[in-house]
Amino acid sequence: MKKFTALFLVFSILAFSGNLFAKERRGTNIEIYKTKIKLKMEATPWEKSASKPDLSGELIAVKENSLLILDTESGTDVTVGIRDVKVIIIAKKSKDGRKALFGLMIGGFTGGVLSSFFSGDALGALIFGSLGGLVGLLIGGITGLASGRDETIQIEGKSDLEIQEILEDLSKKARVRSIQ
Repeated sequence: MKKFTALFLVFSILAFSGNLFAKERRGTNIEIYKTKIKLKMEATPWEKSASKPDLSGELIAVKENSLLILDTESGTDVTVGIRDVKVIIIAKKSKDGRKALFGLMIGGFTGGVLSSFFSGDALGALIFGSLGGLVGLLIGGITGLASGRDETIQIEGKSDLEIQEILEDLSKKARVRSIQ
């Protein structure tokens, strides 16, 4: 009995301590579009159509008036003043594949089970299971696409109070959470 208790305690410590197997926390991926100095000359059509971000990378930390970002191109830490930022885009991963598969399984199972209860026919269960799976696939795919849309945050033209609220929300998504 003592061996069982000791084994149970060791297993509990290993299974329930999240820090032992935890991965390093990562910040969210963001794209930053800076405010441009307005020139008197008109932009060319190529410049107008180009929507490449000025800076993109992982959000490391949020400070009082700046963001610390690990630049994906250079691999260096870059500090950007919040007053120099026009728009921040938070890049989210698309979840359409997983949700579509989940919808296919649930819809197919539900359609098959309900059909077998009401008709008792194997062919009917197969047909209704397939139809339920197709409906579940469509619903799961649509919800997955909707949940993976990038979030756009407009900075230019905001008041100081609104900017501080935005920085507090961004600090929750950074690798290091505290605002310094």
